[in-house]
Amino acid sequence: TVCPFRNLISFPSDLVYEQQYAVALFNSVRFEIEGGGGTQSQLLHRKDPLAGRTIFSGSLFQYLEENRKWRNRFVFVPNDYTINLYESKAAHDRGLHPKVTINCAGYKALTSMEEYMELINKSLPGVKAKVGSNPFIKCETGFPLILWHPYARHHYFCVMTEKEQKKWHAVLQDCVRDSNNGLPENCTVKTPAFTDAVRLHRQARGQYGTWDMMCGTPPQILANLVMESLHPDIRNMIVPRLKGKMQQRQKNWMLISDAVYKQVLFQTTGQYEALVEACEAQRGPLDARLRTDMDQLITSKEHVSSKLRALVLPKAEQILRTNIQPYINSILEALMDPTSRGFAEVRDVFFREMVEISKNSLNGGGKEKMGENMERLSMLAFHPVKMQSCYEKVEELNLEGLQQRFDVSSPSVFISRAQILMREQMDNAVYTFEQLLNQSLEAQGDSDMCKITQRCQDRVLKKYDYDSSSVRKKFFREALLQIIIPYMLQQLAPSCSPELPRFKELIFEDFSRFLLIENMFEEVVLQSVSKDIMMAVKEAAVQRRHNLYRDSIILTNSDPNLHLLGENPQVDWATKFGGDEPEGPVSSADEGRVFGRRRKQVVSMIQPDGVPLPYESCLEVPGVELIPEEDAEMFLSKEEDQLENEEDQLGKEEDLGPKSPDSVNEIRDLINPVVEVVVPVSKVEQSEITNKTEATTGSITVEDGVKEDVTHVTTVVETVPKGSLQEKTSPQAILQQLAASKKQEVDKDEAAIQNAIEKLEIAVQEDESEQITEISAAESDNESSPPLVTDSSSREDSGFQSPTSEGPVTNGLNGEEKIVDPIEVEVVLS
Repeated sequence: TVCPFRNLISFPSDLVYEQQYAVALFNSVRFEIEGGGGTQSQLLHRKDPLAGRTIFSGSLFQYLEENRKWRNRFVFVPNDYTINLYESKAAHDRGLHPKVTINCAGYKALTSMEEYMELINKSLPGVKAKVGSNPFIKCETGFPLILWHPYARHHYFCVMTEKEQKKWHAVLQDCVRDSNNGLPENCTVKTPAFTDAVRLHRQARGQYGTWDMMCGTPPQILANLVMESLHPDIRNMIVPRLKGKMQQRQKNWMLISDAVYKQVLFQTTGQYEALVEACEAQRGPLDARLRTDMDQLITSKEHVSSKLRALVLPKAEQILRTNIQPYINSILEALMDPTSRGFAEVRDVFFREMVEISKNSLNGGGKEKMGENMERLSMLAFHPVKMQSCYEKVEELNLEGLQQRFDVSSPSVFISRAQILMREQMDNAVYTFEQLLNQSLEAQGDSDMCKITQRCQDRVLKKYDYDSSSVRKKFFREALLQIIIPYMLQQLAPSCSPELPRFKELIFEDFSRFLLIENMFEEVVLQSVSKDIMMAVKEAAVQRRHNLYRDSIILTNSDPNLHLLGENPQVDWATKFGGDEPEGPVSSADEGRVFGRRRKQVVSMIQPDGVPLPYESCLEVPGVELIPEEDAEMFLSKEEDQLENEEDQLGKEEDLGPKSPDSVNEIRDLINPVVEVVVPVSKVEQSEITNKTEATTGSITVEDGVKEDVTHVTTVVETVPKGSLQEKTSPQAILQQLAASKKQEVDKDEAAIQNAIEKLEIAVQEDESEQITEISAAESDNESSPPLVTDSSSREDSGFQSPTSEGPVTNGLNGEEKIVDPIEVEVVLS
C-alpha cells in the first residue's frame, strides 16, 4: 500500500535548513560575545533530575487487534517517558525485549469511547459510525484508556475501576506531555534553525498560525509536516475504493494511515540525520569566520534593517492600531487567569508537602522516616498524580472568540508549554530546599529538625514567588508574540513580500549566508509590536490578583552563596538518613532490566478496594522506593508473596485478562474431560503407591449416564487428617451421614419435650406439699438439723425459682456433704 505513494512525499527543502542553520549560528555567537540580559533565577536548577529513576510500572489490560482479545500486560515507563509493554513482570525482570514500545509524541490520552469516535469521524469524513456500534473494541470493564494519533496506530487499554482510570490517565498524559517537548532548549543552534525552517516552510504554503503537531523530535515533526499535506490526498484517493462494512472500512483506513506514517517517519529520520551531520561539519569554519567579521556583520545588518523599517513600520502600525491593540488585553487576560492559578497550585502542593514533613518531625518520626519523606519530596515535580491538580488549572485556558481572528488552531500549544514550566519550577523549588536543608543540617546538626525545616521552607517560598513571577511574565510575552506575529506577517505579506528582493542588493555577498532578508523582515515586525506587548504585561503586573512582581523589583545576588550549592551532587536522603547502601551507576545495557531492585520509582498505584489481586491492574513493584499518592503500607506484606510467585504468575498470564467464552482451557476441558475419584487406602497400601500417570483402556459412566473412554489414570497420593472428607467416598455415604444427623436432631427434640413434662409434674408435687414443708420446718426450728433443700429444677421454665439455686446444691444429710445436680434433688419429709 505504501509504494504507490512514495512519489507524493515531499520534504521541506534542505536549503531552507542550511540557511537557517547559518543564521542561528550567527545569533548564537553574537549573544555569546555581547552577552544577554534577563532576570537572574533565584532557585537552583537540577542538571539531571531523573538520573537513576523510573517513572512508573504496573499492569493493565491491552486490546490486541490481531485476535480481538484483551490481555494483561506489564507496563514499564523509564525516565525517557516511552511506554514499554511486556508479556509479564517476570519477562521484564529477565531483561527480555518489550512486546510494544510507544513514543507518545503527538498522541492524545482519552478516557471515553465518545471522545474517540468523535475523533475517528473527523479524521475520516463520509464514513461515520455510532458510538453504540463501535467495531474496534468492546471494553470489558467500562473504564477505557485510549492513545489516539491523527496518523499513527492507536492503542487501547482498560482498567478495573474509575479510580485506577484517573491515575493511569494522569501517567499517560505525563508521557504525552514530556514526549511532545522533544526540542532541547540548550541547543542554541540546531533547535532555532529547525523551528525557523519549519515555520518558513509552512508560511510558504500559506499556513501562518500555531500548529498543534509541532511536537516530538525533529524527525517526528518533519513526518507530521509531510503527513499534514499528504494525508488528505491519500484519503481522497483510497477511501472511495474501500469495500466492506462501515466498521471494516474505518479499520482498513487506520491501517493504511499507520503504514504510510511509518514509511514517512523512516525517510525523515534518515534525511534529518544526514542534514544535521553535513551542517555540523561546516560549523567550525563558519564559527571562525563569524568571530572575525562580527563587527561588519552587525553594521551591515543594522543598515539593511533601517531600510526595511522605513517600508514596514507604517503598514505594521496601521494593522497594530486597528486589528491588534483592542484585543491584546483580552488575550492576556485569557492567558493569565488559568496560568496564575496553576502556578499558585504548585506553590500550595509544595507547601502541603512541607507541612507533612514538619508534622513527622514533631511526632518523632526519626531519621529513617525523614529520609523516606525527603526521597518522596525529591521527585514531587515528576509525580503526575500529585501534580495533576496543578495541570488541571491550566487546562481551563480558553481562547474561544480569538482563535479564528488570529488563526490559533487550539490552546493546547500554550497549555503544554505552561505545564512544562510549572513542572520545572516545582523541581527547582524542591531541589533548592534539599540543598538548603542539607547545608543547614551539616552546620547545625539535626537536634531541632522542625525549626530548620521551617526556615528553609520560608526561604524557598520567597524565591519561588519571584521566579514564578519572572517565568510567567516571560511566558505571557512569548504567547502573545506567537499569536500576534503570524497574524501580522499574514496581513503584511501581500504588500511587503514583492518589495523584499530588492533589499538583497544591500547585503555583501560574503555576508549573505548569515543575513537573510526574510529573517530581518520578521525581526522588524517583531520590534513593531514588542513595545505594546511589554506595556500590556507591565500593566498586568500591577494587579495583585495575578501575584506578579513589578519589573522595578529585581533581585540580583540576593543569596550569593546559594548558587554555589548548585554545583554540589544531589543528596541521597535514603543513604543519609535511612542507612541504605548507595545506589551504583546504571549502565545503558541494563536500562530495561530490574536495576538490581535499587532503581527508584516516582509513581506507584494502590490496589482498589474490593478488587481481587489477580485482576489488579496497578501493582506496586517490589523492592522499589516509591512516592505513593495514598497510604501504600497495606501492600508491604504482599510484596514478598509477589516475588515468590513471579514464576507462577508467568504461567497464569492468560488467565488474568477478562474471560472470553471460547478460552483455551474451556475448550480443552470439553475435548478431554477429567474425572476426579477419591479412594481411601490404608497405611500399608499407601507405602506401595506413588504419584504417577499410566496409560490404560476402559470406560466410566459419568453423572449424565454417558459412558466415556478412559485413556490415562493419574495417581496423586495425599495424607488426609482425621475428621476430613476421607469417609465421604460416595454420594451414598454422604446421604447416610445426613440421615444420621437428622435422626439425632429428632431424638434431641423428643428429649426436650419429655424433660419439660417432668418439670411440670415436679412443680405440681411441690405445690401440694408446700404446706407440709412449712409445718415441718417450724417444728424443727430449735433442733440442730441440716437445712432442707428445695427443688430448683424449674428455675428456667416454671417460674418457681429459689434464691439459693445459683450453682451446685449441697445436701448435708447425715452430716455428709455431697454436691448433687439440682435436677436430681428430692424433698424428704420426716
